[in-house]
Amino acid sequence: MLGIGSASRLSAYSETTGETAGSGGRHVAKPVSPIANQPPAAVAWPACIGEGDSSMVTEFVVTSGEAPKRLDIFLVNREPKLSRSALQRLIGQGRVRINGQVVKPSQKIKPGDTIAFDIPKAEPLELRGESIPLEILYEDDVLLLLNKPAGLVVHPAPGHWAGTLVNALLYHFQTSGGTVSTIGGKERPGLVHRLDKDTSGVMVIAKTDEAHRALSAQFKHHTITRVYEALISGVPKKGHGLIELPIGRDRKERKKFSAHTARPKESVTEYKVDHRFGKLAAHVLLYPRTGRTHQLRVHLASLGHPILGDQTYGGKKVCTVEGVEIPRVMLHARILGFRHPSTGEFQEYTKPFPSDMEQTVQALDKLAPPRGARKS
Repeated sequence: MLGIGSASRLSAYSETTGETAGSGGRHVAKPVSPIANQPPAAVAWPACIGEGDSSMVTEFVVTSGEAPKRLDIFLVNREPKLSRSALQRLIGQGRVRINGQVVKPSQKIKPGDTIAFDIPKAEPLELRGESIPLEILYEDDVLLLLNKPAGLVVHPAPGHWAGTLVNALLYHFQTSGGTVSTIGGKERPGLVHRLDKDTSGVMVIAKTDEAHRALSAQFKHHTITRVYEALISGVPKKGHGLIELPIGRDRKERKKFSAHTARPKESVTEYKVDHRFGKLAAHVLLYPRTGRTHQLRVHLASLGHPILGDQTYGGKKVCTVEGVEIPRVMLHARILGFRHPSTGEFQEYTKPFPSDMEQTVQALDKLAPPRGARKS
């Protein structure tokens, strides 16, 4: 098995990129907006909503001490148990009103406004749990860590309405009596991040909405420690480098991402060559500083060294190496580290790459024995 170096080396790297326990990741709560002193009134919701599943509406008046701000931001500060995206959905559904009027999330509130909002009863998930084996690395009351196998689609989507990781998680929680975060909606319960179908490795699942928000904030502010590893075609000229290439959805091929996009987003990946197989291929460690869709695959292809097995970005030529068939995209999420949402302690989970990548490594070794001893 190829190694990735000592823990101290990874810690040193993380300190320079700000992705360690020492980097923070702390969320400072904003003060709760002042409201009228009288207790909130429960009022009947206007019949025009027509949902039929609403609870009673909470109504309050904005006091004179409140500065004008967006409605969604105001409510996030007042209702910390609801995420901004959840509140925006409620506003979009017409469940939040100002002075009896349906408004947009960007509507500015001002002193004297009467705000009424209604949180509907939770709807049961329509997806069914399926008895799909999960390799659970760790689980407690608020989160779950697992090793996702290659070939498993993370969430339901057209063409994959069943047999997904979400179906497996629903079954796990149904049989274990656990809960799952609802922030991701019906189709993505508990999902804080995702891995492509052919990518294997460590994932974290949120079991409560509070944990989901805390973990999402760490991903957003890049205080998560992430290390991937890949087998790539050819060997980069530089053994260590930084790829800075803004990417977005490709203008012509809508299922692909590239630099040829109408909406480029900053994308940065650090890479380090860990092992060479002559000039045929290399094993690289990848440290993403941003988290764009297909980022690692696009960035490596931009270097002229696409990931082995990645026909989308490397063509058919990377699906075989000197007669050796590559079974899938050779990309694995090896390390995931974060601050625990409840305790604040930094935790890190590691899973070496699976047998299909190990078998590919052995085959490449036979084709082009590398110089020197194998790293451990």
